Amino acid sequence: MANKRKAQSPPPQVRSPVRQRLSPAATLSYPSLSSSPHKVPPIQRPSPLLTFSYNADRVLEFNNSALRYFVQPPDGADLGFHYDKWTKRPEERGRLDGLLTAWSRFKSNLRLSDSASSAKLPDIDVICWRGIMTNWELNVMLVKGTLYLEEHLSEAKLQEKNAMTPRHRLQSYYGYAFESYCTSSEPDGFGDPVSQGVPGWGGDVNTNVQWCTVVKTKLGDRRMVIGGEVDCIRGQYSGNTENYVELKTSLTIRNPSDEVKFEKKLLKFYFQSFLLGVPEIVVGFRKPSGHLSTVQSFRTVEIPRFIRGKPGAWDPSVCLGWGDRFLTFLQSTVKSDSGREVWRVTFKPKVGVTAAVLNEVDVSEVVNGEDRVGFLPRWYWDEVASQPADGATSQRGRDGDSAARGAGAADLASGWRL
Repeated sequence: MANKRKAQSPPPQVRSPVRQRLSPAATLSYPSLSSSPHKVPPIQRPSPLLTFSYNADRVLEFNNSALRYFVQPPDGADLGFHYDKWTKRPEERGRLDGLLTAWSRFKSNLRLSDSASSAKLPDIDVICWRGIMTNWELNVMLVKGTLYLEEHLSEAKLQEKNAMTPRHRLQSYYGYAFESYCTSSEPDGFGDPVSQGVPGWGGDVNTNVQWCTVVKTKLGDRRMVIGGEVDCIRGQYSGNTENYVELKTSLTIRNPSDEVKFEKKLLKFYFQSFLLGVPEIVVGFRKPSGHLSTVQSFRTVEIPRFIRGKPGAWDPSVCLGWGDRFLTFLQSTVKSDSGREVWRVTFKPKVGVTAAVLNEVDVSEVVNGEDRVGFLPRWYWDEVASQPADGATSQRGRDGDSAARGAGAADLASGWRL
């Protein structure tokens, strides 16, 4: 038998030089949780610019028709009451349209003002809803030096959120029912009649209705415009945030494990209120049956001290330092010559953040067949694009803000500095 010829390896291929490509995604590493940052960025107490309402048909109105006033809820209130009468707004993409409509109105009114200070509109670095900082995935655009941030929700994610299980849906309703028990249409608390013989019921739930505020604030030297819903106020509305109240519900604490879970929830409660200037959070603790057991009020600025020193406690200084790093990362990463590019920013727990510019197919998914440039409504993009550039996009306000950084502590209201 002839000897088999040993197979020879194919000759190595000579590859032509490959042009180096930039990484498709920029990254920001997760912060260290073992120690506080050496320098905590100052944050300016939020100052209100204007308010607006959404009515029962989800129409935006520049009035306070949706404003509600805090009242003490009745003991043992049934948070499942009138569940079958709930008018639930479908889950939708986290658009900025309402906030941008309000911001545009504010700028227009400022230009029409006779005040000499209105000649120069403020330069804004970031515009977003307040809940954006607690989301896992964002869409980001840079237009004329301002970063716009919206929550990214795909069609699949929207369908998933709209198809919640009956149990999840009922538990979601408990929070809205608590708001009804805790609010009235009049400051004296007697503006709403007793409904179906149930004392304290403020009216059937319609999640189309919201009262929103738009505030300006600063993190470090970055000017930010933030919008968000305000559940109610205490007493008369004075035009500022000092008597805003946030309403939350949580399962009654029955053991140490429940206590740890609640203290972690306080992180979200804290920053949602802190960023909007809401000084008080009222939590309704409920039984598994959905009946109210106790009600507790928390001062927003005191929450960090409430959990300090406990096992696994979060540190607001780390959170603010991370927020400052995150915005620095976005400002150095998100670039746009045309103001049309859309970036996808994704947060992975214990890993960090990635940011990458979207291709045409992904941008089309973001636009979703609507009249938009990226995720911004076309009318707003046209309005901003038509404004002359000030030529100081990257350095704008920095020189003037250097003194503010030095005096940042003095600018903060008592209790607002961590």
